[in-house]
Amino acid sequence: MSPNREITIVGAGQSGLQLAIGLLAAGFQVRLVSDRTGAEIAAGRVTSSQCMFDTALGHERALGLDFWADAVPPIDGIAMTILNPPGTPLAGSKAIEWAARLDAPAQSVDQRVKMSAFMAEFVRRGGELVIHEASVEDLEIYTQQSDMVIVAAGKGAIAKLFARDAQRSYFDSPQRALALTYVNGMAPRPDHSAVGYNIIPGVGEYFTFPALTLTGPCDIMVFEGIPGGPWDCWADARTPEQHFETSQRLVSEFLPWEAERCRNVSLTDELGTLAGRFPPTVRHPVATLDSGRKVLGMADVVVLNDPLTGQGSNNASKCAAMYLGSIVKHGDRPFDQEFMQSTFENYWEYAQFVTAFTNSMLLPPPPHVLELFKAAETYSEIGHRFAAAAADDARDLFTWFTDPELAQGYLSGLVAMR
Repeated sequence: MSPNREITIVGAGQSGLQLAIGLLAAGFQVRLVSDRTGAEIAAGRVTSSQCMFDTALGHERALGLDFWADAVPPIDGIAMTILNPPGTPLAGSKAIEWAARLDAPAQSVDQRVKMSAFMAEFVRRGGELVIHEASVEDLEIYTQQSDMVIVAAGKGAIAKLFARDAQRSYFDSPQRALALTYVNGMAPRPDHSAVGYNIIPGVGEYFTFPALTLTGPCDIMVFEGIPGGPWDCWADARTPEQHFETSQRLVSEFLPWEAERCRNVSLTDELGTLAGRFPPTVRHPVATLDSGRKVLGMADVVVLNDPLTGQGSNNASKCAAMYLGSIVKHGDRPFDQEFMQSTFENYWEYAQFVTAFTNSMLLPPPPHVLELFKAAETYSEIGHRFAAAAADDARDLFTWFTDPELAQGYLSGLVAMR
């Protein structure tokens, strides 16, 4: 590979920064364009409820980016609680409850902490950092100056260059009203830490897990409300205090066991809240500028999933690792449209399973899934296998979890072994 090959990456999130640092290590010249400085990111609002599992963390470790191993509270497992649905005699009580340990701990580091640190590390390692809100016109300039331009910024005019892929996009509207709240003082779960999922039929989902924020260890409360339902209520929470009060009210009304854990919580900071909604969308990965030049999208720009299954930052890390491998392997050949499309398709070979799984979890669970979850109370193997696959590699779910016949065969085999 020529040492003079230059790549411009627009967007300084998980995928853009990880790829940029990986490309520096591989000998490329890299320009990274961000609309904010590291200090501005650190002083800004929370951006996500990221929870990264072992494979994604491994990509960071491989690049020497494991900066918080001794500070971040470990997430040791997955816990599942499904409530009895409205209209049933036991509505609102627990119908299913189990917990399973992960094979390796997960981690959640506030992206205000992580991205500002990664940005400083990128500069320290010799990368060119440009603080500028890139426009479509800027992309034209970057394509003339670079061997390839990659768009890793999932918002704004440049993200709209990438057209929705109707064949790969299952939904065309938001499926959840989303909100998250960073808090101090939450009581820990018994036994072990976990991503604790609570599914309320007809209402939505609530999950929570420990994290590391600007002020130290904390917990993140995440609400996923079905549009038009009682948890689609965040528009009226216009201040941090109102957002916090709404968070407290919802767990108190719907999840008293979670409210008990939250008896002494407080906001980590005034910018530790976020609310919004978006449609899960898959987009075509190659955009054509007015000049005819091409740019490649990555991660959330081209595969945007609902955060229900916690795969956003994991997908970003895995996409960055796969793009890095494709770019390095390509050698001195031009980064043309064929290369860009094939690079994305290599990522989609994995991401399609995460997308299908996440989309399925947004729908009412079918009988065979409820049967599996109920059986997990008796057969710990089910919970462990679901936790490992749902967290770290969704492809396994399609060999036993997503299909009724495969699920029945798997469950029958477990029963026979007892």
